[in-house]
Amino acid sequence: MARLSRLYLGLPMWANPEWCGSLYPPYGGQEGWLADYARVFSAVEGNTTFYSGAPRSETVAGWSRQVPANFRFCFKLPATLTHEQRLQGVESGFDAFLEALAPLHDRLGPLLVQLPRNFGYSELPRLEALLARWPPGIACAVEVRHPEFFHKGVAEVALNRLLITHRANRAMLDVRALFSTSAEGSPALVHAQNEKPRCPLHVLSTGEQPLIRFIGHLDESVNWHYFQPWINQIRLWIKQGKTPFLFVHTANNLQAPQLARRLYQAFADDIGLLPMGDFAGERQTSLF
Repeated sequence: MARLSRLYLGLPMWANPEWCGSLYPPYGGQEGWLADYARVFSAVEGNTTFYSGAPRSETVAGWSRQVPANFRFCFKLPATLTHEQRLQGVESGFDAFLEALAPLHDRLGPLLVQLPRNFGYSELPRLEALLARWPPGIACAVEVRHPEFFHKGVAEVALNRLLITHRANRAMLDVRALFSTSAEGSPALVHAQNEKPRCPLHVLSTGEQPLIRFIGHLDESVNWHYFQPWINQIRLWIKQGKTPFLFVHTANNLQAPQLARRLYQAFADDIGLLPMGDFAGERQTSLF
C-alpha cells in the first residue's frame, strides 16, 4: 500500500498551456501533462467540474491510470448543483457526479462544495441534507462566502457545528495577499480582485483534512509575508494527526507552480516532508 502524504500540495488545475517550458516540456501535446504534474504535486483542485459538470467515465479512467496511488483529486461540485439549484433537489445530480468519479474513488481528496456569495444561514438546512447523505468514504470540504458566516455569531456557530457533526472540512480561502495592494496598472490583479470574494480568513479545522486555498499576489515578498504564519499552523495540524491540503493560486496562475514550489521548499525540511520532483520543462531545458 502506498504511503499517504502528511501534506497534499497542488494547484487549481493541471491543464494550463502557459506552464509549458516550466512545469511541462516546451513542446509536445497535453496528453502527458497530468503525469508530469503528478510527479511534482500530490493533489489538484480540479476546477473544471465546477463549470463543465461530471467528466465522461472513460476520461476519468484515463486520469486514474496517469497518477500514482497516493495522488488526490479534489474536484468541485458542479455549479448547477451549488449555484443554480442551491443544493435543493440535487440528490440525483449529486449521485450521478459521484458515479462518474467512481474510477477515482481511491484517489479522491476532499470534494469541494463551493457555495454562492449569497448562500446564507437560512439555507443551511439544504447543506445539512447534502452532508447527511454524503458517502462516508469520501471527504468533504465546504467553502462559504456569505458575510454572516464570518462574524462569529449565530450563523457561523451553526455552520461550524454542522461541519463538525458531519466531519466536513471548512475550506479556508486566504485572499489577504491578493487584496493587500491596489490593482492599478495590473490587469491580472484587477481581474483576480474582481473575481475573488474579499472574505475574512477564519483558520479553523472542522474535519481531518484542513483545506487551504492560498490566492497569491504577483509580488513574491507579499506572498511570503502572508504565507509564513501558515507554517506553524500546518505543522500543528500534522502533529495532531490531520492531513492538510494546500492549493496555491496566483492572480493569473502563470507563476502558480513556481510559487507553490517556493512555499513548499521554505518549510518542507522543517516539517519533515519529502522533496518535490523536478519540473519536466526545466529538466528538459537543462539538457541543452
